[in-house]
Amino acid sequence: MKKTIIAISRAYGAHGTAVGGKLAARLGVPMFDKKILDIASEKSGLSSEYIGRLEENITGSFLFNLAASSVNIHGFHHSYDVPMSYTAFSAQANAIQEIARKGSSVIIGRCSDYLLRDDPDCVKVFLYAEREDRLSQCKAEYGLDDRAAEQQLRKLDRNRSNYYKNFTGENWGTVFNHDLSINVTKVGVDGAVELIYQYLVSAGRI
Repeated sequence: MKKTIIAISRAYGAHGTAVGGKLAARLGVPMFDKKILDIASEKSGLSSEYIGRLEENITGSFLFNLAASSVNIHGFHHSYDVPMSYTAFSAQANAIQEIARKGSSVIIGRCSDYLLRDDPDCVKVFLYAEREDRLSQCKAEYGLDDRAAEQQLRKLDRNRSNYYKNFTGENWGTVFNHDLSINVTKVGVDGAVELIYQYLVSAGRI
């Protein structure tokens, strides 16, 4: 297998971590999800919990394209005139780029598709699911009724979209930003893994 980084972006309820874990096991490569937070925490001195909550706290009202301007240099250090959230994102972005330099891997979310957009070894995948499946998962995970689950799902999608827009300037989930988009409701977790694997074969990565 050639060096390949699979950057998986995913909608809530599309089982991105399950797909990523099974794909990584099949390819014999590491998967990075919450491990990214630990690496970023070590680099920035910020807690992994704070970095992990960034997505919940970005309003999308102010675009500061740190991803384009700062993560390509080695390190972006917090100063009093830079919001803490951008220092945290920079540490996370540098962690993702460091992971990509080391070898093949599967990376889940955290704008990895954008951060590695110019890396010829990166394959960008977007996973989504039917709304009813997403609502069912939302109700089960948060213990909500139908109305509350609708509100929570809208909030989760809005947070993810705002986070992506704020740090990249791009629209989250845009088909043109990905090599492969999969409806996990239609094919299931194992089917999604198989589709990605076959794509890698067809693209000459395996």
